[in-house]
Amino acid sequence: MADVDALVAGIRAGARRPLARAITLAESTREDHRAVAREVLARLGKPRDTLRIAVSGVPGAGKSTFIESLGAHVIASGHQVAVLTIDPSSAISGGSILGDKTRMATLSKSPEAYIRPSAAGETLGGVARRTRDTMALVEAAGFDVVIVETVGVGQSETTAASMTDLFTLVLAPAAGDDLQGIKRGIVELADLVLINKADGDLKAAAGRAASDYANAQRLLRPRRESWSARVVQCSALHDDGVADIWNAMREYRSLMIDSGEYEKNRSLQARHWLWQETTDKLVDLLKGHTQVKAELPALESAVESGSLAPSVAADQLVKAFMNMTGESS
Repeated sequence: MADVDALVAGIRAGARRPLARAITLAESTREDHRAVAREVLARLGKPRDTLRIAVSGVPGAGKSTFIESLGAHVIASGHQVAVLTIDPSSAISGGSILGDKTRMATLSKSPEAYIRPSAAGETLGGVARRTRDTMALVEAAGFDVVIVETVGVGQSETTAASMTDLFTLVLAPAAGDDLQGIKRGIVELADLVLINKADGDLKAAAGRAASDYANAQRLLRPRRESWSARVVQCSALHDDGVADIWNAMREYRSLMIDSGEYEKNRSLQARHWLWQETTDKLVDLLKGHTQVKAELPALESAVESGSLAPSVAADQLVKAFMNMTGESS
């Protein structure tokens, strides 16, 4: 079993191996591993002053290229950056490619950067189930800017928005990312909308896309009291406009802190995290319950055949769990 004292000391010292080990334990499905991870998190305490940035967008918009370019500017400004990349999991095999380090080859070599790929698994919302725990661990290790690159489904990124301070939506011109291609919901989440690949033959198209989205933003209710979402153009490949985006992110953070929204948002996220963890734990307990596992095959068969409504079967499973739990208490 991992030495909690050694892990805590190593993480506080910024050592990579203890950090990687702690993240692996946090992401494990084994309860003994998770118990160690919980103890480590409890010992590390409240994370220090940090900025959490979500980067989302449809596949092919250039998220990884943008993050690598942004990471260089973050490091040049005197920060340490951790990049948590979430890869989609196969619905058939359950596997993931986890190739983001390859796409961020330069950034991954920097001693001030740490890149950790994770599989989304069955978790929706563009993130992995333990992304919050991983954020807390990398922050305790001294990384004060944390970038979460979501799966990039383009629609259901609400979970990523609920655990970060700033939500960035990356779009590409002339690639189906017009106002009909991106749903209103994810645009409403964005604090920054970036039209990437604004170079060469796509420069004019990028200008038109930026104008369209800027006009669309005027029709949406602002997400923040002290900040109106901005639409900007950039070319991450050529490092054009990325420094200005980092400056906008710092301005956003300053305004949010001055208004009190920053801390308020963190508090609401912590409460949301509490209930999400509680829900996940209850589902795990229910699935592992002896009586539930005994009744589940017959109930599943009845639901599949159409002889029993799913809602009725669910009610029976919960009653079986509650009855046995009540007897054991």
